[in-house]
Amino acid sequence: MKHMVDLVADLGEGFGAYTMGDDEALLDVLTSANIACGFHAGDPRIMDATVRHCVRRGVAVGAHPSFPDLVGFGRRAMELTPDEVRTDTLYQIGALRAFATAHHTQVRHIAPHGRLGNLVATRPDYAEAVADAVESLGRSLIVLAQDGALADAARARGLRVGIVGIADRAYRDDGTLVPRSEPGAVIHDPGEIAERTVRMVTEGVVRTVGGRDLPVECDTVLLHGDTPGAITLAHRIRGELLADGVRIAPLADVLDAKAGATASDARPGDATTGVSA
Repeated sequence: MKHMVDLVADLGEGFGAYTMGDDEALLDVLTSANIACGFHAGDPRIMDATVRHCVRRGVAVGAHPSFPDLVGFGRRAMELTPDEVRTDTLYQIGALRAFATAHHTQVRHIAPHGRLGNLVATRPDYAEAVADAVESLGRSLIVLAQDGALADAARARGLRVGIVGIADRAYRDDGTLVPRSEPGAVIHDPGEIAERTVRMVTEGVVRTVGGRDLPVECDTVLLHGDTPGAITLAHRIRGELLADGVRIAPLADVLDAKAGATASDARPGDATTGVSA
């Protein structure tokens, strides 16, 4: 199967008079968007405008729920109960769904933000809480996550899962991200980021801080729009993927193609046995 990948970024992360990143420019590159739902960033006006811009550009809308940490931009750990995580997740998805309905579209996926996104990869209680929230809303939502506890919990419920590759973040040998509080957590060299992205998508590996090639799935690549040179880098990544023969497509299409290829591989009979399906 030809390599396919979705390109996603976190959008709508301003608040009131404050803005972060150039969402309009980034939308030219993306096929999906994680939209802040008010707990770490975003407000009703920003959410409304961001959904509207996504619809105009044909970019799939996704919810980006967070810990209730507006001051810390959702990057601080919080000791919540699983039920608090579940209901906070429901609340945020529901808010975004209202704007999606108003603009005649749907919320296609959910991608936990920041520290919540890190913890659901390693904490089964938080992972189960988020998966419970998604399952209660139906099976149409795709769960976008790092490989780990949330992906496992979602699959166990029969939910579709998209694994996200983050090319500008350093990976540990166990597959978790190096925390932003540690040196070297974020990679800044554009050439290195582009090369890592292409390897993730075409080879299924990423180089860790320990110097080993870690096997990774990569259904979607997370691009950042809030760093210097981010828009230029996003265009470079898209261009290098296309030059390597990768098809850029919405996440649902990527997962459908992946499922189709898996089903084809599982059919009985092949050239070596001479038995046909």
